[in-house]
Amino acid sequence: MAYLEQYRSKRARAEDAVGLVRDGDTIVVPTAAGEPPALLTALSEARRRLRGVTVSQILPARGHAYFDPETAGNVRHAAYFFGSASRPGGQAGWIDYHPCNFSEIPVMIRRGLLPADVVFSLASPMDPEGNFALGLAPDYTLAAVSRARAVVLEVNPNVPYACGNCRVHASQVAAIVEDESPLLEAALPEIGPAHEAIGRYVAELVEDRSTLQIGYGAIPDAVVVQLAHKRDLGIHTEMLGDGILRLVESGAVTNRRKNFLPDRMAATFALGSRKLYRFIDRNPAVEMHPADFTNDPCTAGRNDRLVAINASIEIDLFGQCASESIGTLPYSGTGGQSDFVRAANRSEGGKAIIVMPSTARDGAVSRIVPVLRPGAHVSTSKNDVNYVVTEYGVAQLRGKPAKQRARALIALAHPRFRDELAERAAQMRLL
Repeated sequence: MAYLEQYRSKRARAEDAVGLVRDGDTIVVPTAAGEPPALLTALSEARRRLRGVTVSQILPARGHAYFDPETAGNVRHAAYFFGSASRPGGQAGWIDYHPCNFSEIPVMIRRGLLPADVVFSLASPMDPEGNFALGLAPDYTLAAVSRARAVVLEVNPNVPYACGNCRVHASQVAAIVEDESPLLEAALPEIGPAHEAIGRYVAELVEDRSTLQIGYGAIPDAVVVQLAHKRDLGIHTEMLGDGILRLVESGAVTNRRKNFLPDRMAATFALGSRKLYRFIDRNPAVEMHPADFTNDPCTAGRNDRLVAINASIEIDLFGQCASESIGTLPYSGTGGQSDFVRAANRSEGGKAIIVMPSTARDGAVSRIVPVLRPGAHVSTSKNDVNYVVTEYGVAQLRGKPAKQRARALIALAHPRFRDELAERAAQMRLL
């Protein structure tokens, strides 16, 4: 193998590879299952000898020891999106947050608006041409590779060698750490009665030959269960999970009738089971691409009948969707919601669908409200919102005047909140 000697010369222990990090550096780490556990463990162990180092990532999968308020001045996390590992620190204020659309993170990195001094990433074993695949998450990481002073790959034989634009060449790599640990897996979530009802309504909106963007969670999984009888569905999404794999196995997803990237599904990160990761490996029907390709509204919108399914926390009577915070308290992030809502609106025959149960806190709070809580982060604007679905039905809002929107949304609320919402709507001159 022509590049084998180069590979051997760059092989290092994780603790030695961390020595490439300088004070003040920003380390870019891929999404979820793409994060390198051996490197981040070594970084955590070495954090007290570093100063002003930042780890930037969209969705951390594990709570590594550097998630520590006492050593945040040494190594600090910066979130493009909050997950369970980073949310407590974000809400407490010792983890930073970068507001951004997922599709724009690679562009912002390449333009220097988001720093990228070092890359830590999982990668597949090297091929004979000297290429590694970021088969679990090329997302924004591929852009960071092009900007970083040092690229460190944690090579794991369990990482799929994916097709698509996800390659890093040995000549771009400063150090290689070998590890054979099992990859992170995510089980399918439990589905409750409200999720099942929402899934049925959404499934009725999905026509044969539609292309889907669908993520992880109880509602998306409830939708997937209802789609097994559909025909010739396609996939163009940000996340590839086991729900989509089940649709492939049922025969519902064929990608044959896609007018953009026919016979292939496209995603920017994968999170699921070992079975899913094996499915991706060297499969020409699956392509992994950076987020500025998969999530770009103009690119994704080239798919006719694109159906984008995304969740929200709270919706007001004008249709504004606060999907990433509870008032001022951060909860998640914009992610790809705005990207795919706009993509579906551009798509010929597309449908952007916002889903959520009608209540929160065991039914004590309505998620449909007259006005959003002060400081709530609007992810999907009133100008972009299209379909809204709760367990009580479907409201199609795009193109509708404010009064019609208010009536349609009140009908989606839990019955015990409807009178109160109607009274407030009348005070706001919406009824």
